[in-house]
Amino acid sequence: MPILPDILDEMNRLIEAGRTNSLLLRAIGGLAVRVRSGDLQKFFPREYRDLDFVVAEKERKRIESFFQELGYESNRKFNLLNGTKRQIYLDPNSERHVDIFVGNFEMCHKLPLNGRLHLDPVTVPLAELLLSKAQIVELNHKDALDIASLLLYNETGDTDDGRINLDYIAKLCGQDWGLYKTTSINLKRVEDAVRDEKLNLTEAERGLILKRASDIQRTFETMPKSLAWQMRDKVGTRVRWYEEVEEVDR
Repeated sequence: MPILPDILDEMNRLIEAGRTNSLLLRAIGGLAVRVRSGDLQKFFPREYRDLDFVVAEKERKRIESFFQELGYESNRKFNLLNGTKRQIYLDPNSERHVDIFVGNFEMCHKLPLNGRLHLDPVTVPLAELLLSKAQIVELNHKDALDIASLLLYNETGDTDDGRINLDYIAKLCGQDWGLYKTTSINLKRVEDAVRDEKLNLTEAERGLILKRASDIQRTFETMPKSLAWQMRDKVGTRVRWYEEVEEVDR
C-alpha cells in the first residue's frame, strides 16, 4: 500500500510554513520514519493518516495561532488540559489529526528534544526518531518494522550527520534505566521480527538490520551509566519502569 501523497505534501507544507514564520516544526512518528527510510518501502507498506510534530518549548504559545492560520481547529478540551506538553489540531475537511509534542516527546518514556530540532530540516534526529519507536512498551508489529526500516536505511555512527547517533543514544539511555530497558527489549523483538521469512527482505538486508541492532546493544554494554541508573538496575523489572499511556480522545 503506497504512501498517501497528500499527507506527505501536507507535512512539507506545514514544515515550510513553520520555516517562513520562524517556527521550528519537525516531524516524528510513522510518517517521519517513512521519510527517513529511502525511496522504497518494500517490506512493510502501510497508510499514514495523521501527522506528528515536535516544537521547541519556547514556541508553545505560538502553536494555536499558527495552526489556525493554516486551516486547522484546536482540540480545545485536550489542549486546555495538556497544552504545555502536547497539543492536538484537527483538519475540518478530513479526518486528519495533527499531534504536537512540546519540547519533549513523552509517552512511555521521555525524550528531550529542545536544542536538537535544528539538526535535520524535516524530521527529529535519527537517534530520537528510533527511540520514539523503541520506547513503546507494548510494541506492535507495525512499530517493530518501523524500527527495522530505520535500521535498514540508516547507518549507525557517532554523529547526527545522516546517521543514528550511538553516542547520543548512550547519553540518554545511560541516564535513564527505564528507557534503556524498554529499548533493549524492543531491539530483541525487532531482531525476531525481521527473521520472519515472509518479509520481502534479502539476506543482506536482514543482516544489515541485525548488525545495526547489535551496534546499539553493544553501545549499551559500554556506555557510562549514572549512579541513579545503577541503583535502578538493582531493582530491575520488579517495579514498573515506564509510564502507562492512556488513549487520547481526539
